[in-house]
Amino acid sequence: MDRLVVISPAPTANGDLHLGHLAGPFLAADVCTRYARATGREALYGTGMHFTQNYVVTAARRLGVAPEDLRERSAEQVRQTFTAMGVEVDGFGCLGDRFTELVTGFYRRLHGLGLLELRTVRFPYLPSTGEYLTDAYLTGGCPFCLAHGNAGICESCGLPIAPGDLLDPRSTVCPDEPLEHRETDILVFPVERYRAELEAYFARMPMRPGMARLIESALAGPLPDFPITQPASWGIPAPFPEVAGQVIYPHMEGMPWSMFTTALAAEKRGAVLTVDDELWHADAGTTVVYFLGLDATYPFAIVGTAMLTALGEHVLPAQYLTNEFYELANEKFSTSRGHVVSGRELAAEVPRDLIRFHLCATSPEYQRTDFTREALLRVSETRLTGPWNRVAAVVDDWVDRGPLPVSETARRTARRMAERFADGYELRRFSLTAAASTLAEQLGRLDRLAAVATAETAGDLCHQVDVFLRCAAPILIDLAAAALPDTMLPGHPDADTVIPKRLPRLAAVARVAGLAGAAGVAQAPGAAGASRAVGAVGAARVAGASGAAGALAP
Repeated sequence: MDRLVVISPAPTANGDLHLGHLAGPFLAADVCTRYARATGREALYGTGMHFTQNYVVTAARRLGVAPEDLRERSAEQVRQTFTAMGVEVDGFGCLGDRFTELVTGFYRRLHGLGLLELRTVRFPYLPSTGEYLTDAYLTGGCPFCLAHGNAGICESCGLPIAPGDLLDPRSTVCPDEPLEHRETDILVFPVERYRAELEAYFARMPMRPGMARLIESALAGPLPDFPITQPASWGIPAPFPEVAGQVIYPHMEGMPWSMFTTALAAEKRGAVLTVDDELWHADAGTTVVYFLGLDATYPFAIVGTAMLTALGEHVLPAQYLTNEFYELANEKFSTSRGHVVSGRELAAEVPRDLIRFHLCATSPEYQRTDFTREALLRVSETRLTGPWNRVAAVVDDWVDRGPLPVSETARRTARRMAERFADGYELRRFSLTAAASTLAEQLGRLDRLAAVATAETAGDLCHQVDVFLRCAAPILIDLAAAALPDTMLPGHPDADTVIPKRLPRLAAVARVAGLAGAAGVAQAPGAAGASRAVGAVGAARVAGASGAAGALAP
């Protein structure tokens, strides 16, 4: 069995997904899964929602709602956003009895083998509430990179920050109240014990530069014990008497949660499992790949791998494809400041094939990149909708004239085009930006070929267009679905004849002159917040367009 399991760590259930989330792990995971299936490989994609981080509590307090209501609302919004953007998730994992049992069972095994240890740890403490402060409850400076943020995992450098090590700590709820520091016992996992195995593991793994820097920094000194439990009440109760009243640290739900979403994904696609971690067994024939932001790398790649190594029962992840931050008009997306564009919001205004192409082209794989609506409209028009609609018009001229002959040169070119796309899609060098660049380059080449098409070359053009559509299908999902009977690769690159078929068009996004800041467009109802976030550039809308098929014009 050659099964691919694709995992994107669950977003915190404190709001909808914005474009920064989508341009990072989620669209990449979807494209990867679609390509794997198109080449005949079994592939499962799992993600979901993270309900137990205390960021849910702080966000709910800020919004004036109950945390339970916020996390349920957020989960539904995220499901809708995935649907609107064409991100097909097989296993969508949330909190529930089955998940809780899998998490507690995972740590019972570690505990029963003597692999968890009791440590006395220093925490900031808020006397007025009687709470130990962790993660979202605490702000201050990172002791490694000095960036301001929360305890837990530093968003800037990706290294773990023990609450007691945060510089100049302040309560997020009562920032002016002086804090005490108190000690209490928690269970930890001694990561340093597995240094040799981790060094060997990362030495053989391809990594993007940001992750390579993080791993090098982490391994430069002793790896700290990582908390498994915390003295808190929000979360899954820890089933160990020596830490009664504590919860499982939410960052440490990741590995059992990954197994949970894999089980849900397999069951959705017809599998019957005997145990929830069955597809993660070392002999299951599964390859696991993560798509994740750099700030999720330490708990998954370092601590998670060390725990799987300690248990010795499971397959180790084969690769972690990380991303940097995706910014909005040169500033970090911020839900709390209203500086945000949600995927659902944009998909209601712009055909989703255009959005998917642009997010792929600007994906923050190696460094921070930036989103503006003006760039989305300009790039889509010049590199996608214009060239494609010209090519489609020429192909339509040859409908009902087939079959047309395909030359050996065209067949060779089609095979090479498929190889170029594969360079961006295959796991070892997977890159959304490379795939989008190839898509634009090959479409430009077909546009030039169409401009000079004759009776002798029309078959070559139509044949290469079919191969192009199959190669572009993991990104341009609606165009491919409307144009092709199936999206399997490589299709028929060696065919010596072709029967031209009428092709759908990509709908161009309407523009209205006179808006300041860029060539603007008419603003859609309900999009005012997003438009303010990027200044004077209005929201784009295609009349009658929907997320499901709005990319196609009659």
